[in-house]
Amino acid sequence: MKQNQHFGFGDKTEIQDIGGGLKRQMLGYNHELMAVKIWFDKGAEGYVHAHRHSQVSYVVEGEFHVNVDGVIQILHAGDSFFIPPHVEHGAVCPTGGILIDTFSPPREDFVEDLS
Repeated sequence: MKQNQHFGFGDKTEIQDIGGGLKRQMLGYNHELMAVKIWFDKGAEGYVHAHRHSQVSYVVEGEFHVNVDGVIQILHAGDSFFIPPHVEHGAVCPTGGILIDTFSPPREDFVEDLS
């Protein structure tokens, strides 16, 4: 998705295979905010990491075992979690599922991957 677009269409926006049973689709972004749809295959893991961005994630479907700063919770569709900047976090999806991740500011590395 180009930065100046106002609308995104799921069937026309590229879905990137980012490996490890994960796929990513950019929903929209500018210099302040980014939203991304992430598909997890059954058993896929978003490795524990930290970044400078604030993040809110919403569980669309599936079961996720989410680790935020060493605290693990089991989340399902309709649940969400917040990650402050520089806090370690990760998720395992034993069932397969979908997250909507939002970041502020946008993840520069995600934009670079589009190039």
